[in-house]
Amino acid sequence: MIRAAVAGAAMVAMMSSAPAIAQTIAIDLPAGTVGGQVMALGRVARVSVVVPEGRLWRQRVPALRGRWEAAQALSVIARRAGAEVIVIGPDSWRLIPRRRAAPRPKPAPVAPLPEPAADPGGDIVVTASKRDTTRDHFAGQYARVAGIDLEFGGAGGTDRLADRLTSVASTYLGAGRNKLFIRGIADSSFTGPTQATVGQYFGDLRLSYNAPDPDLRLADLAAVEVLEGPQGTLYGAGSLGGLIRLVPNAPDPSRFAGSAVLGGSATTHGSPGADAQLVANLPVVTDRLAVRIVANAASEGGYIDKPLLDRTDVNRTRIEGGRAAAHLDLAHDWSVEMIGIGQRIRGADSQYADREGRPLTRSAPVTEGFSADFGQAQIVLAGSLGRVRFRSTSGVTAHDLMERYDATTPGEPVQLFAQANRTRMQANETRIWSSAADGSGWLAGFSYIHNRTRLTRLRGTPGALQPTTGVVNAIREATLYGEGSVRLLPGLLTTAGLRVTRSVLGGEGEDAPLRLEPAALAMTAQRSQTIVLPSAAALIDLTGRMQLFLRYQQGFRPGGLAIESDFVRRFRNDRVATIEAGIRTGRARTSRLDAALTVAHTSWRDIQADFIDGSGLPSTANIGDGRLWTVEASVGARIGDALRLEGAVSYNDGRIDDPSTVRLFDLVASQAVDPASTRAQILARLSQIPNIARVTARTGATYRRRLGTATDLKVDGWIRYVGSSRLGVGPVLGQQQGSYLDTGITARLGLGDIGITAGITNVADVRGNRFALGTPFTTGRDQVTPLRPRTFRLGLDTRF
Repeated sequence: MIRAAVAGAAMVAMMSSAPAIAQTIAIDLPAGTVGGQVMALGRVARVSVVVPEGRLWRQRVPALRGRWEAAQALSVIARRAGAEVIVIGPDSWRLIPRRRAAPRPKPAPVAPLPEPAADPGGDIVVTASKRDTTRDHFAGQYARVAGIDLEFGGAGGTDRLADRLTSVASTYLGAGRNKLFIRGIADSSFTGPTQATVGQYFGDLRLSYNAPDPDLRLADLAAVEVLEGPQGTLYGAGSLGGLIRLVPNAPDPSRFAGSAVLGGSATTHGSPGADAQLVANLPVVTDRLAVRIVANAASEGGYIDKPLLDRTDVNRTRIEGGRAAAHLDLAHDWSVEMIGIGQRIRGADSQYADREGRPLTRSAPVTEGFSADFGQAQIVLAGSLGRVRFRSTSGVTAHDLMERYDATTPGEPVQLFAQANRTRMQANETRIWSSAADGSGWLAGFSYIHNRTRLTRLRGTPGALQPTTGVVNAIREATLYGEGSVRLLPGLLTTAGLRVTRSVLGGEGEDAPLRLEPAALAMTAQRSQTIVLPSAAALIDLTGRMQLFLRYQQGFRPGGLAIESDFVRRFRNDRVATIEAGIRTGRARTSRLDAALTVAHTSWRDIQADFIDGSGLPSTANIGDGRLWTVEASVGARIGDALRLEGAVSYNDGRIDDPSTVRLFDLVASQAVDPASTRAQILARLSQIPNIARVTARTGATYRRRLGTATDLKVDGWIRYVGSSRLGVGPVLGQQQGSYLDTGITARLGLGDIGITAGITNVADVRGNRFALGTPFTTGRDQVTPLRPRTFRLGLDTRF
């Protein structure tokens, strides 16, 4: 085995035929053996590394990513492997096991304050770029939130992401029912046949197609990446506003490790809650196979009362879920990983309240509970052929959502409306790519998606619901895409890409009563379309710390069938085109000062949006063409070694410049008022893009300090302002929402292996109105969705 190690080292030396210059280079070394990493380092940096000891050659080490000099990268590999680096010549080193004069004290099994990403002066890799481009080579607006920050004070859902980023907005129907929006691209408030405007991914696989946010717990993640603006070239349909990508921590076959968290909460004016989480990393076959398991559960206390049912705190929500991943190293640079994700949400009732009357009270005479079940299985094959990387991800997804709404008309018997959304999806994404240290490189890929969604509706007295019109939408997409970057000048990196998608759509109405429009046969038959999405970008290095980027990108959503009263109607695909410019300086968390400013203009054609039809139910249609201006600014500063301050603001000015005349008359006709007196009002409401506040701002502070060799303190606090917006389009959905201030502060005291956490959310106990929808049958006129009242949480965590 020693002979093999020496031979491997010799191969590195032979590949390093040209001397290396002492410069930083982009390095992406996956977790593996010391031998595998030094050989990969030798290829990239053109250096020679000798590892004469066989056991050290086989020693497992974690992944190494960032921008480094070759000597720096080798030092990190050696430190992680317990080895020493000996210089044997220009660009030549030897790794040997570290000699110990005496046994060292046993290190603490956990560092309560994890070190920042191992990149002193280095860079973060934007894995969502699909080419592992470094942040300094990415021409676009990009945000990365570390997983440890998102689960600080107990793991939560995607509301944690919205709390930290002004560019991310959400509806607030409840866990597993929400729709997410990025950079002002918002369509509607309901769960219907339209595809989301934000692409959500776990690793390389889409979480959903035309279903709401599954609201997976953000537990045991390396990071969450957010790409703003259309991402059609690399990610295809459904990424009009941007992309959210969950990056999990991978199984590590080199060590056994884990963590546990237990917390309890008390909500003012409400009932208590609890949460728990367990993470275990289990090596199965040393150096080759490992399994990582994540399990979590939470009970969120209710705070809404229902006097008509003589019940208090009705909106308790229970969430149980987790995931398991198994990673197997097949051979040098090749691996396979299998991932399973599952989550179950049960809401006892909805979280909206009456606009007038006693606070936190709702006069509905029925229980409006909901349930959401999500499951996904993935298999990932990854490897490299020389400098060319390969990755193929395949998976299946099942997503079911059941919602109940009060449909009682004043003076009439109690009525209940139920809606079920059942989604099944199969998908594959396969790509090859190659990247150079200067940011140039290329990417080519193929993807396939088959998604089928059945929307079923029932209405009647509780216990005797009868089916009403339902609809099925199905789509098959086959895509080829590619992207390339060329450094035309030392300070200029240009990028261009193209995506060609062939979509076959199908759909049909279900259940009675059903009256199809003329051309019903054409509407229910299959139809196909070809979509071409180009992109272009330029990145200019103004100084050593400041960069300017220009970017053009498109995105689209396919059409489908929607229910309107007892009819099934077709809506067309919509499309956006965005041109943006941004300037940035410094690096968050590593520079004393970092700042960014982005200005974007979006043209949106054939906007898909929801409205209330003549029967009082939500429906979907194309409402016209629009445009949107977005301005975003952020700044961060480190004060001394312990305190970081940050602030951000987003401004969105969106209008529908050319409302659909047909839809205008439909909306007038659906209202029991004089069309002449309401035409101007309806036209004004139609011109507003819904759900997006014109101004959203946030400021935050993080304080970290070592109090002793095994004691540390971290405090994280923030204030977020969300301006006013409209619920939707048309006179019924035009009511205002938003215009509130949210706050939170969390502190953790680390005592060796144990941590104690205390936190408060909604410190000022603000009521607010996050979302003016509870049931579509009285939309906007009588409803508000208040913030969760002031909540205290006390938690205990440990790592082993």
